[in-house]
This record gives sequence, C-alpha cells and structure tokens, in this order.
Amino acid sequence: MSDDATRPRTGEVPTTRRAYSLEFFPPRTPEGVEKLRAARRQLAQLGPAFCSVTFGAGGSTREGTLETVLEIRAEGVPAAPHISCIGSTRASLEEVLAQYRGHGIRHLVALRGDMPSGTFDAGEFRHANELVAFIREVSGDWFHIDVAAYPEMHPQAGSPQADLANFKRKVDAGANSAITQYFFNADAYFRFVDDCDAMGVRIPIVPGIMPIASASKLGRFSDACGAEIPRWIRRRLEGYGDDVASVRAFGLDVVTDLCAKLIARGAPGLHFYTLNQASLTTTIWQRLGLS
Repeated sequence: MSDDATRPRTGEVPTTRRAYSLEFFPPRTPEGVEKLRAARRQLAQLGPAFCSVTFGAGGSTREGTLETVLEIRAEGVPAAPHISCIGSTRASLEEVLAQYRGHGIRHLVALRGDMPSGTFDAGEFRHANELVAFIREVSGDWFHIDVAAYPEMHPQAGSPQADLANFKRKVDAGANSAITQYFFNADAYFRFVDDCDAMGVRIPIVPGIMPIASASKLGRFSDACGAEIPRWIRRRLEGYGDDVASVRAFGLDVVTDLCAKLIARGAPGLHFYTLNQASLTTTIWQRLGLS
C-alpha cells in the first residue's frame, strides 16, 4: 500500500489504487471442493486483487486452508491465508509460518480467532496484536499483514474506545492494512476511519462486504459477529418471508448502493465475503463496474 497518500477531508479515507478482493472458506467435503472451484472460475473473470481463505483452529481445517490457497495461486490469482492464534502455541504457529514462507506466500490475514469447541486452553496468545508481533518477530517483513477492524465495535470489546485502542495495538505491532467486519451503515465505517486518523492510525482500512442471500443466515451471522442490520433492512427482509428471489433482489440493491457510497467517499477497496458463492458478488461487482 502506498505511503504517500494525502490525508483526506473529514469523512473520507486516503486515496490509493483501490483493491477489490474476495474471501472463501475451505470446503469440508469433496462436493464442496468442486462447488468452490466452479465459483472461483466465475469470480476469477472479475480480476480480484487477491483472495483470502479462512483458517480454522483444527488441524484438518488448517490443511484445507493451505490446499485452497495453493489451488487459487495455481489458477493465477494471488491468495492470502487467514492465520489465527487462539488455542495455538508459538511452536505450532512458527511451523505454519515456515510452511507458508516455503510456499512463497507473502500475504496473511492475522486474527485472534475463536476458541475451538471442546477446549478451554487459549494457548500462548490472547490477542491479535500478539500474533502480529510474533509474525514480525519470526518472519520480519516477509508477509504483508492484514488485520480485522470493527466499525460497529467488536462484540466482546468493553467500549468503542477500548476497541479502537485494541485496533491501534495491532497496527503498532506491524499490521500493513485492515479488512473490516461487514456492515450496512456507511457512516459507521467513515466515523471509524476518522477516529483512527485522530489516533494517528493511517493504514488502509478496506470495508468488508456481505452480499445478502438469505435473511435467516444474515441474522445468524450478524448475531454472532455483532454486525448491526438496520431496522428498515430487517423489516423489509422479514416482509419477503420465503420469497428468495425478492430477498436477493432487495439485497443486491442495498449492498450495491452501500458499495457505491463507500467508493464515492474514497474507500481504498472492497473485500467481499462470498460464502463460496459466485452469483451475488459477480452481480454487485458488475453493477459497480469494478476493475
């Protein structure tokens, strides 16, 4: 990311070359693997800057992350594995980092992660800033490190001020850029960027974008991650009931309008949470004329 971007007016973000990217999760079944390959073939035509792949706490999921990353790279698209630290030791993470370096991977998304089910041992790390610092300690500047940002506050943060302080610690530890949790209120994002600017945090903060495919799934995801669904959106979705076509059409309009506002006010890119599906992200991307 460029360091020579001029600081914007209040309510805007630095202007750099925008990057549009995608997120996938490693499939757990052979059928899921084939479906993801088909979705990637369609989405690759959009020319994403990179694709990130989520990273679970279990060994099999970690292996799936690497396998998916290597497949994406073989298809000619840059890929960034997620790496999380909860439940991990320094030795286990050092092994993962060495494996990634050995494959020539240069981009990571570093997260605290959720506690693995059935265990109460958090491992040797408690917070994402500790993970970022460890990556820098072990690997220097080899990796470009993205971290998470929460415009509507992390659900476990004590206050917005505490959440901002946590974010700054990740940046101070060596993060290069950030990807936000998804949101539907552009003002929350721009206020977060302004608050970061006031603290001297000036890394690119890329909005995370969630296409709306299902009202019930969106509700579950949002309850789990603390993302707010504005009342007017929630009520419209409830009104459509089981009318999937209307839910998707409305969702496309809402999310496309949100993305247009973010781009118009200088967001440095967009990161789409595809849920391993191609159609909605492709439609939004094409409506916006992204490249």
